[in-house]
Amino acid sequence: MKHQPGLTTGDFTEADEPFRLFGEWLDEATKSEPRDPTAMALATVDADGMPNVRMVLLKGLDDRGFVFYTNTTSQKGQELGERPKAALVFYWKSLNRQIRVRGQVEPVGDSEADAYFATRPRGAQIGAWASQQSAPLESRFALEKAVALYTAKFGMGSIPRPPHWSGFRIVPVSVEFWADRPFRLHDRIVFRRENEAWVKTRLYP
Repeated sequence: MKHQPGLTTGDFTEADEPFRLFGEWLDEATKSEPRDPTAMALATVDADGMPNVRMVLLKGLDDRGFVFYTNTTSQKGQELGERPKAALVFYWKSLNRQIRVRGQVEPVGDSEADAYFATRPRGAQIGAWASQQSAPLESRFALEKAVALYTAKFGMGSIPRPPHWSGFRIVPVSVEFWADRPFRLHDRIVFRRENEAWVKTRLYP
């Protein structure tokens, strides 16, 4: 993911739109986080209105939104298919920063999903075929057997993207940036989309 140079830490509250600022913070987190800076908490809602949250990885970012990939028959895939709204949280402990995203959800196109799937390690590609994500698993051996079967099936050839594996894009209606400050007097700036434009508001900590 490439980002244009943006605002520095000290003047982030002067930003006039969220995507360039997000890219700036992600670039800084990439240099400081000990593990994966693209990790984000994804919240969905089931048919009873009960929320679910889990960690996923950001795999695409542009001015349309935030993209991740999954088995579409998984719990999160089904919930997003039936109720296409979601929330994200990025938290970078090394920087004492947090970003919250809320928005509508749309599936990515087949060509976009195919292109990303082709970049995945071969073992991850086979795993996408072998795993019935979120379904009950009788034993670890059953999963390993499925991996072996698909490894043999595809041999040394290219592995196509499974029809049940694709991506979702969270199209934000709001993006909030939070930066730690002494005595809990934190900086909070939220961007809300109104009539295709971004409106910025400073919030009390």
